[in-house]
Amino acid sequence: MTAAVRRVEVVCTGNICRSPIGEVVLRAKLAEAGVDDVVVTSSGTGGWHAGDPMDSRAAAALRRRGYDGSAHRAQEFRSSWFAERDLVLAMDSGHLSALLRRGGPDLTVPVELFAEIDVPDPYYGEDAGFDDVLDQIEKAADTWVARLTR
Repeated sequence: MTAAVRRVEVVCTGNICRSPIGEVVLRAKLAEAGVDDVVVTSSGTGGWHAGDPMDSRAAAALRRRGYDGSAHRAQEFRSSWFAERDLVLAMDSGHLSALLRRGGPDLTVPVELFAEIDVPDPYYGEDAGFDDVLDQIEKAADTWVARLTR
């Protein structure tokens, strides 16, 4: 990855848990590293939560670590966005497959997993699952910051 990446999209299912956590954490870690020319946004593969704030448990997990996700509003990923993004990061292999299908054979933007392994969906689990997901996302975000600043 080169320094040419300037617009990054983080994608999960409904854009209320994993991808907004990824957006907030990656943006904060880039800022911490002095990178101010990368725009990070997030979206979901589906639009049923469009306009909704982040899941309250996800927001609480972020607050406990000093992040602010209060401005987030869910949105659905649009295929036309591939032309406007430099990198698209999927939270799990199902999202990755869906994005690659949407992009079709002429897709030129890199579409990759956010973390080395799938980030599990904490939505139907206990509150502690959001902290576990945040741990995984923070670690992966550190890796992305290193790649995006090379």
